[in-house]
Amino acid sequence: METLVNWIEIILAVMIIGVVLLQVRGTGAQLFGAAESSFRVRRGFERTLFRGTVVLAMIFTVIAVIAVRLSN
Repeated sequence: METLVNWIEIILAVMIIGVVLLQVRGTGAQLFGAAESSFRVRRGFERTLFRGTVVLAMIFTVIAVIAVRLSN
């Protein structure tokens, strides 16, 4: 059971990395938090990626807590 939870955790981590990398946009000057001059609203696929990232992070957190409980 513990091995299965560890594998699920690894798969979720790779999925989170992939989704975050898909969200990176713009040039190198904006990569490290430079503020944009205008307000943007997430629409369509960008909104789906954002919400998917939040959901994956929550699932990852729950699985991590379960993994710690199983290891004791």
